[in-house]
Order: sequence, then C-alpha cells, then structure tokens
Amino acid sequence: MNQIVLVRHGETEWSVSGQHTGNTDIALTDAGRRRAEALGTRLAAWSFARVLSSPLRRALDSCRLAGLGERAEVTDDLREWDYGDYEGRRTVDIREERPGWDLWLHGVPGGETVDEVGRRADRVLDVARGTDGDVALFAHGHLLRVAGARWMGLPAVNGGHLGLSTAAISVLGWERERPVIHRWNDDAG
Repeated sequence: MNQIVLVRHGETEWSVSGQHTGNTDIALTDAGRRRAEALGTRLAAWSFARVLSSPLRRALDSCRLAGLGERAEVTDDLREWDYGDYEGRRTVDIREERPGWDLWLHGVPGGETVDEVGRRADRVLDVARGTDGDVALFAHGHLLRVAGARWMGLPAVNGGHLGLSTAAISVLGWERERPVIHRWNDDAG
C-alpha cells in the first residue's frame, strides 16, 4: 500500500510573524528557500508515482526547490484555508476584538469553514489513495493538518491537534488495512 508524504512549504515572512496566510501569494524567505532545497535530500527516500502541489507559489516553489517541480500536478484543492476577513491578521490581534477566538472552533467571517477545508482534503486523499505508488503533497500548514485528521477518519476540526512546522514532512500510511500516521512534523534539517 502506498504512502502519502505531506510536505509543508518553507517559511515566509508571514509564517514567521504569525499572520494567517490563505490566498495571499507570498514568497519564501531566504531561509525558507534553503529549507525547501534541503527537502530534496530528505524526500529522496521515496520514488513518487505522483506529486501534487498547491498553486500558491510558496508551496509550488518549495516543490521545485526540492527537485520535484517538473513532476508537479497543480490542484486548487491543496490551497490553504481561505481565512476571509482574517487574511493577513495574527491570532493575537483578532483576539483583541474576539477574546478567546480559536480558528478551529470559531471559524472566520467571509472565508471557508473547517468542514469545507475537510472536503477539499478528502478529495486530494482520494486521488492519492487511487494512485499506484507513493504520493507527495506540497501544501500549507492548516490544510495538511486537516488532511492528517481526515486520513485517520476524524472530523476536520481535529486537525487543530496536529501542529506542523514549515518545511516539515509527515507520512501517512497503513498498518494492515488501517490508515495511520507513520511520521508527523519531521522538520529536521
């Protein structure tokens, strides 16, 4: 049975500052580019039958820098959560207006719900499951956290319990016929 390797993009200025970065097409920092290049060595352990990427340049550039860009199939289903009115804002600033606000529990005005993100993750996971061989998914923190929860059959909101660093690799696979997480948030490098 195949493995699905989740790859979060390298750091951006907004990931460093803690700003919610959904549809804003922001570039990698110099450090983010270096970490994305280092992903290539770490991903050499797999022979991917398929490589899928978000169309946003932070993910697609990470894929290219890791040496898999020529094979990448771009899919909108791997875009990051649409944060609506909270795009570009930090949690600490949102909580000044909405004390105790939690993205996973309270959502965002004018953006996607966690279950909508979950449906996109399900579609990508269905494509990966239907591939004969290992699959790499280059995408974003919250979307990949949702994918991890959905892989295990949990509601999308449970992605809130799965932290994920920039330029981290996570591996979804199988134990007999049961979907399991073999590795999570491996940000070595």
